[in-house]
Amino acid sequence: MNSIKDRAAQIAEVAKQMNKEVYNDSTMKKDPTPRFELQRKSNKVVTLEEAIRKSGLKDGMTISFHHHFRGGDKVINMVVAKLAEMGFKNLTLASSSLIDVHEPLIEHIKNGVITQLHTSGLRGALATEVSHGLMEKPVVFRSHGSRGYAIKSGELHIDVAFLGASSCDPLGNAAGYSTSENAKSICGSLGYALPDAKYADHTIILTDDLVDYPNQHSCISEADVEFVVVVDSVGDSSKISSGAIRDTKNPRDILLAKQAAKVVMNSGYFENGFSLQTGSGGASLAVTKYLRQGMIDKGIKASFALGGITSHMVKLHQEGLIGRLIDVQSFDKVAAESLMNDPLHKCVSANEYAAMLEPGSATHFLDVVILSALEVDVNFNVNVLVGSDGIIRGAIGGHPDTAQDSALSVIVCPLLRGRIPCVVDEVTTLITPGSNVDVVVTEYGIAVNPNRPEIKQRLEAAGLNIVDIHDLAAKARSIIGDPAPLPFGDKVVGVVLNRDGSVQDVIKNIVG
Repeated sequence: MNSIKDRAAQIAEVAKQMNKEVYNDSTMKKDPTPRFELQRKSNKVVTLEEAIRKSGLKDGMTISFHHHFRGGDKVINMVVAKLAEMGFKNLTLASSSLIDVHEPLIEHIKNGVITQLHTSGLRGALATEVSHGLMEKPVVFRSHGSRGYAIKSGELHIDVAFLGASSCDPLGNAAGYSTSENAKSICGSLGYALPDAKYADHTIILTDDLVDYPNQHSCISEADVEFVVVVDSVGDSSKISSGAIRDTKNPRDILLAKQAAKVVMNSGYFENGFSLQTGSGGASLAVTKYLRQGMIDKGIKASFALGGITSHMVKLHQEGLIGRLIDVQSFDKVAAESLMNDPLHKCVSANEYAAMLEPGSATHFLDVVILSALEVDVNFNVNVLVGSDGIIRGAIGGHPDTAQDSALSVIVCPLLRGRIPCVVDEVTTLITPGSNVDVVVTEYGIAVNPNRPEIKQRLEAAGLNIVDIHDLAAKARSIIGDPAPLPFGDKVVGVVLNRDGSVQDVIKNIVG
């Protein structure tokens, strides 16, 4: 005979060899509850306090967030206020970026709830306080691609990720949009949240729209989510495109955008199948509009547009001028809605977008990137983080990632902003090394990196006003004079990491 009873001894022996238990039928109870009712009663759906307690969060651990709602974000302040109420101390906060709306963190830092920050950017009152020495430990700044890979590699270990989502089902399938009748918010791509969701020890989704399972076209998988918390609001969608992400009406920005478009169209890379990204800042974002007519006139179609996707890119995609949209962050509501509805508009993680050591990251296959700058120096180094007054007021973002990986990087900035020079002898803080910057476009002329003589030759042949970058810096000095030295102290308040993980620069405190 060879019944299962006859094989019992052999089963037990094999189980022992494999260090496993022998199957016990009495422990396997079938649940007759209707599945629609069962998923509605998912034990993943809890209150915020319950989620925090069940996650095992302790003093000294690291929590993380994303900034896809930008100026409308409500998750960071909500969660940190709850953590303060519960008595947590000495936490490290790792967010993909921090902006004006996160001013309440100042008190939580003073009270010892938060003692360390890791981020891509810092703006507003929080940035000002940090610049004056608010924190004992310096803020660690990484690019978007570098942050994603640091989380994946474990260099930036996340204990608990708190991630806002516009929709989520009871099992944790989450998205930055909702197709339900109860939709309250929309932010589009959750690309910067994906590394956190995948690699954090515990992931908590906060949502203002709990939808039926399965949440279609979700960005974050239930497999990576431990708890779901329903709140009144995760973010104000109307503020996604505020601040650095704006559609400019400034005549100077428009002039710069038109000049940058001419650079691209005469660079040698404006060919059928080229790929494109535009960074934050009014002029750089506006370039897309002025490339459109050139694409139509020459019958050129882009293979894909990358990065922060805007309504202008969506329009070109819908007109057939851009084949696919690869979206790590939706810069406006139009882009967010396109991601929700268009199968050729894809959400990607920060690693898929721009990680230096990720072989398939999209920036490795990027032809042209248009970027903004706070400062550019005579060696083509770029600063997008610290103002000329020494106050932190920007974000690294994907600036060094895209500048290094693209075939052509174009920086768009005015010569002066008011009485502040933008082309200088040496940048206040080094963010993007000059070896990765090809062209600088100003209203007083276009400077081409000497490392790219073929680009200079093509632009001169097209009749563009090519100037030496040293002459631009001299022009700025002739208008506003030599600025007084900044009153930097000796305390290091920020550390800038290169995208390869090395320490590239430090930011000192401002005195007074």
